[in-house]
Amino acid sequence: MAKKSKTLPIYVLNGPNLNLLGRREPDIYGRTTLAEIEQMTVQRADTHGLSVVFRQSNHEGELIDWIQEARTKSTGVIINGGAYSHTSLALHDALRALDHPVVEVHLSNPFAREDFRHHSRLSPVAKGVIVGFGAQSYVLAIDAIASLIKGSAG
Repeated sequence: MAKKSKTLPIYVLNGPNLNLLGRREPDIYGRTTLAEIEQMTVQRADTHGLSVVFRQSNHEGELIDWIQEARTKSTGVIINGGAYSHTSLALHDALRALDHPVVEVHLSNPFAREDFRHHSRLSPVAKGVIVGFGAQSYVLAIDAIASLIKGSAG
């Protein structure tokens, strides 16, 4: 269980099909489930004295609603937009409206995959992008955003 923090939580938002992690194309995405990734992020955030709100949706509008909610209820956002990363101007615009750090994360390395995955609509509004380290990408993203949060507070 994460420690109570006076700092607002980090929102970790996951897009379409990520609910199938561990079963969907494990040769690309690994065998770690989304629930296991959630545990990993909560544990790592706890080491920084931070907490996490972890969510997944297959619906673009719901992700946008959560990003807008994060404007007042979070200290930063980690997002794996899944396929929406490559297509969604609406997610781009919602993230752009945040005054908090954004870190984009992907389990696989999209640059080593099909050409249509080489461009992200989310990367231009993210402080940084972490790709290709499987489930560990999320842990690295927690470390990165914790550093950004502490840097802005200091």
